[in-house]
Amino acid sequence: MQMKNKPERISNPFPPVADENARVLILGSLPSEASRAAGFYYMNPRNRFWSVMTALLGEDFTGMNSSEKAAALKRHRIALSDVISSCEIHRSSDASIKDARCTDSPAILAAAPIQKILLNGGKAYALFLKHFPEHADLARQMPSTSPANARLSLDDLVEEWGKALKK
Repeated sequence: MQMKNKPERISNPFPPVADENARVLILGSLPSEASRAAGFYYMNPRNRFWSVMTALLGEDFTGMNSSEKAAALKRHRIALSDVISSCEIHRSSDASIKDARCTDSPAILAAAPIQKILLNGGKAYALFLKHFPEHADLARQMPSTSPANARLSLDDLVEEWGKALKK
């Protein structure tokens, strides 16, 4: 059996988690292979996104199923989506992303009084600014919760994300 070493075209399978009450929009780049297989955002067990949300929002996101996670985010007035609707990518490597097509993030912004956009990692931030420069004043690059970002501990991530959510 040959390993796939070349990028393949992937489409983002998830609709946004959002409603008209959202005040914060969190955008990643594209769901990982593990997330796509599990059917929801940030489902790689080594990704620390849900641990960060648990620490900051006082609910155990790590013990919730996907619909419970979506409902809890909405209770906290947080919308969740990705910048990329489709792209060429090798496995889950943001560094390999090519020919990215973007989701309709402005539709989320138009449907709710979003006050800030937190972009989970450098690739999400760069693509968002490239495709939606008119919203740059709301956008803030956050340290990635991905397991590929091993330089920051969970405590560091909680501190940085906490500062951004409070502002």
